[in-house]
Amino acid sequence: MTLLIISALAIFIFTFLGGLFALKFKDKLHLILGFSAGSVIGVAFFDLLSESFSMGDKIYHPENIALFIVLGFIIYMVIDRIILFHSHHEDDCYNQNHKGNFAAGSLVTHSLMDGLTTGLAFHISPIIGITLAVAVVMHDFSDGVNTVNMILRSGGDIKKAKSWLLADALAPVFGIILSMFIAIPEKIFSIILAVFCGFFLYIGASDLLPESHHGHPKIWTTISTILGIILIFIVTRIAGL
Repeated sequence: MTLLIISALAIFIFTFLGGLFALKFKDKLHLILGFSAGSVIGVAFFDLLSESFSMGDKIYHPENIALFIVLGFIIYMVIDRIILFHSHHEDDCYNQNHKGNFAAGSLVTHSLMDGLTTGLAFHISPIIGITLAVAVVMHDFSDGVNTVNMILRSGGDIKKAKSWLLADALAPVFGIILSMFIAIPEKIFSIILAVFCGFFLYIGASDLLPESHHGHPKIWTTISTILGIILIFIVTRIAGL
């Protein structure tokens, strides 16, 4: 129980610090967006992808897991391009805010799943739980950055960004608490992770990445993106994922 409480506090603090970092350097938003794109893509490949295959390798054929990843990508694309689509000028509507809310909501849901996964891992073994908690703590700093960026780039103000940041920081704590009362079958959990992998691939590659390069120096934004990918790779390797 003590380890769970420590893990929950650490995840909360690091997520919040990531968001505050993004707010402090919002004048460099294009560079932070580039970093966010890299970290979101890195989380998709090095965290969600590997975990979905690892959890589902004894239950599903790899092609079936890949299908759920593609399904997640398509679902997000349809929501982004059709449900949230608008043909009039962006300055005359609040559609961009809707996109920001949906993207931030996806990150909050992912953070909730992070906490739930961490809590369930402690049920299996304290060592596994600690290992996963370290991974979550380290990459949730990027989640905090990404959540704030989603709101700021869609026209949201600082107050709104802070509200979503608080939600993202609290989500894994609620996930850990929730893990004390429920148990999700591994076969279902692997599917959820695969779908979110598709979500994150779309957010990073089709939304954040193009936006970070629009009207800004390509070299530094590209370097920022690569650094984001490298950071998540290092974090997942250190954590043994």
